[in-house]
Amino acid sequence: MRSYLVAGNWKMHGSQARVSELLEGVLESAGAAESPVQVAVLPPFVYLAQAAQLLSGSNIALGAQDLCEQVGEGAFTGEVSAAMLADVGCRYVVVGHSERRAQYGESDELVAAKTAAALQAGLLPIVCVGETDAEREAGDTLAVVSRQLSAVLERLGPDELRGVVVAYEPVWAIGTGKTATPVQAQEVHAYLRALLAEHSEELAASTQLLYGGSVKAASAAELFAQPDIDGGLVGGASLDADEFSAICRAVS
Repeated sequence: MRSYLVAGNWKMHGSQARVSELLEGVLESAGAAESPVQVAVLPPFVYLAQAAQLLSGSNIALGAQDLCEQVGEGAFTGEVSAAMLADVGCRYVVVGHSERRAQYGESDELVAAKTAAALQAGLLPIVCVGETDAEREAGDTLAVVSRQLSAVLERLGPDELRGVVVAYEPVWAIGTGKTATPVQAQEVHAYLRALLAEHSEELAASTQLLYGGSVKAASAAELFAQPDIDGGLVGGASLDADEFSAICRAVS
């Protein structure tokens, strides 16, 4: 049976003082040992070591927002490898977020390479897929997410993909205040699970599928109640400890 996962993507927000304050709040309200949901926070690179120390001994996992596709060390100025992330205590890493795809030109092939690098280092990649407003209006939603996820599936076999998390994040709902309806989100999640099943029924049954796109406490319960939605990749709301914790509680 799949467990639920709520991951907070802090994006380019934070300071040492804010990290301490935010994690103190999250640990107090979302760090209960008996919680039915896995919780992860994804601070900017420069605060990962600080966050790892603050989260030590808790049940809240640490994750990063990106990584380099290159394996090992080398002359890649400004990049951070999967091994480095694992070394500072990361369990998860986001791969292929729509902002990386749109603003930094990351291709489906690069996202697949980053996924492979993460898995090789023992990290659990959260692979993001999703369509723009124009693509949804054109009726291309399923074709877009199929292309994006298929690039990963074609590079890695079912055995290698165990532990991969897939996040559907409609681009038109990120940071806009818009949220896909539970029906819209479930339709895409069901399609993604069917796509995984074409490669492996076992993989499809075990893979956590998250929804991302202006997730709020008010909408979380209904979204998470859908049969193929296993939690959320939370953006802005993860910067408010009370709101983020309420989203985590929405699972139950």
